[in-house]
Amino acid sequence: MLANVMESVDRHLAQNVSIDVTQKMVRIDSTNGKEGDLGHKLASQLESLGIGRVWVEEVFDDRVNTFWEIDSGKPGPHLLFTGHLDTKPVCEGWTRDPFDAAIEKERLFGHGVMDMKAGLGCQIGAMKTLIDGKMPFHGKITFSAVCDHMGDQTGAIDLFKRHKFDYCVLGELTDMQIYVAHRGRYYFDISTIGRSAHTCHKYRAINAIEKMLPVAEELSKLKYFPKISDEMKELVGPELYTAVGRIFGGLFPGGPSMIPDRCTIRVDTRPQPGVPLEEVRALLDGAIAKAKARDPEIRVEVVVADMKNSFMVSTDAKVVMCLREAWETVMGRPAQFRGGSWLADTASVGYLCETVIFGPGGDPVYQPDESLALSDMEAATRINTLTALKLLAP
Repeated sequence: MLANVMESVDRHLAQNVSIDVTQKMVRIDSTNGKEGDLGHKLASQLESLGIGRVWVEEVFDDRVNTFWEIDSGKPGPHLLFTGHLDTKPVCEGWTRDPFDAAIEKERLFGHGVMDMKAGLGCQIGAMKTLIDGKMPFHGKITFSAVCDHMGDQTGAIDLFKRHKFDYCVLGELTDMQIYVAHRGRYYFDISTIGRSAHTCHKYRAINAIEKMLPVAEELSKLKYFPKISDEMKELVGPELYTAVGRIFGGLFPGGPSMIPDRCTIRVDTRPQPGVPLEEVRALLDGAIAKAKARDPEIRVEVVVADMKNSFMVSTDAKVVMCLREAWETVMGRPAQFRGGSWLADTASVGYLCETVIFGPGGDPVYQPDESLALSDMEAATRINTLTALKLLAP
């Protein structure tokens, strides 16, 4: 039976669709805030396939979620293939057009090809394979490419507010591994409070930027290993990462002369599943206390600016087991479960649906001349196809 299924998948594999869709997406700049154009053009390309139902839903400011749905017409589960449309900005150092989507030496080049346009393309290719091969399934499959992942994950949140699903495969870049966990993110805005004055009266002032220096220095020294299980250490790593990611202070260049009375840093922390906000806050408070011991004049305010949840799905979940069986069939070796240090849309919606994360592409990402092996796209298309068949078997 499996041999017949694999023969049908191989005969009808829509790898060309996976590649073509990905190339067209790469050629459109969809930096966060500008992904609406890609959402509409992707819908047009899906409509040209002449299969199923295609539509877009506006989330805000013409930033849309794009949908393609194929329905078996028979009662059964509802499977979601999903990922995000938006990317980070293009980095410095490219030696080629980052949007050329050229294929050279069996690799597809382009900004955002790994995060995560190829992942979306391989999901679309899998659905096309199912249809072309007339492979029987029950229930329905919805593909949704969402907006604003790099912002507040509003696209994914809106998706799950409007629709219900039984299973979900999130196509984030996992280097072709099966991810069952990822870290969360707590943002803390830490401000030092000074006293303003004209630059000529600096000795009457307290410079908030200068007061921030020992605080940032103590925070940079943090190295913390929370008490988590060996399994979790293996999945996402033992150390809790912290970093000063942004700094704001003083007046914008070109403004009047003034000693700044407030300086704010945003501290980005990446806790493992099970590490609470209070534990991370205590860690930061300890660093601030050391800075104050060095300079008792330091005054500090701390605000929790944002929280994104960590993610964990049971390895016994049906969606994980079906993906694992599909992966092992295609790859020809036992699968190992992994986890990510980055943040996926599962931070906001992973608890609403049984979800696993799998896709082509891996670290390092958002570097010059980003590219992805076509062989990985072919394998990902196969694995997605078999996963859907196993989940929606008659």
